[in-house]
Amino acid sequence: MSKFAVILPAAGQSSRFHGKEKKPFTNLDGRAVWLRSVELFVTRSDVAQCIIVVSPDDQEMFRRRFGANLAFMNVQIANGGAERFESVANALALVKPEVEFIAVHDAVRPCLTEMLVSDVFAKAEKTGAAMLAIPVTDTIKRVDNKEVKETMPRQGLWLAQTPQVFRRDWLQAAYDERARLGTGITDDAQLMEAAGRVVHIVEGATTNIKITSKQDLLLAEAILKVLPKPKPTGPTHPFAEEGMWGGPGLK
Repeated sequence: MSKFAVILPAAGQSSRFHGKEKKPFTNLDGRAVWLRSVELFVTRSDVAQCIIVVSPDDQEMFRRRFGANLAFMNVQIANGGAERFESVANALALVKPEVEFIAVHDAVRPCLTEMLVSDVFAKAEKTGAAMLAIPVTDTIKRVDNKEVKETMPRQGLWLAQTPQVFRRDWLQAAYDERARLGTGITDDAQLMEAAGRVVHIVEGATTNIKITSKQDLLLAEAILKVLPKPKPTGPTHPFAEEGMWGGPGLK
């Protein structure tokens, strides 16, 4: 069985969220968003390591609030960088030697399912590079200054999701060459494309939303109520069955 490491970037500024705290740390139906995002991974027998990337400015608060969770789940912290790719690079430097595949998953995408994780992991094992995505179903308009300039054909267009999963050696090589591969790259799948790798799609779900605004929190709460509860495939701590990822009283 291949071994995976999961990197969860959580070092952004949350500038569009307009909340009292940053998106990963805000409460979602009783638990922080990042906890709900990581919990599907920490109990999997094929996941050898989980790393959350946190800005140095937030780490004192993060350790104070979530120290028990980090200990129970054996989650490591990596330093956030000035931009997302620097953050992921910092996490890559901490990956254990035995890990063969790297999954990068948004810390603010808390409605993932166990089946989707298994499907994208399996596809990455077969192909070397896989990601979740969903086909575009709405009509797409190109807009300038709130004026419609063009209606775009949606055939063949997909919306990227995470996890995005890659062979470790492929991803590391792409990061080593990132300066040469160009600027304006927005996610790890695009970086792999620039490096000449084919990234394969696993169809995700519209429920696998990324929290950007406060309205997304309301939608995520509704989604969590109807999603199947995860069934751990590896060792758990005593509170896992009740979803109490930091001990009694934490939901």
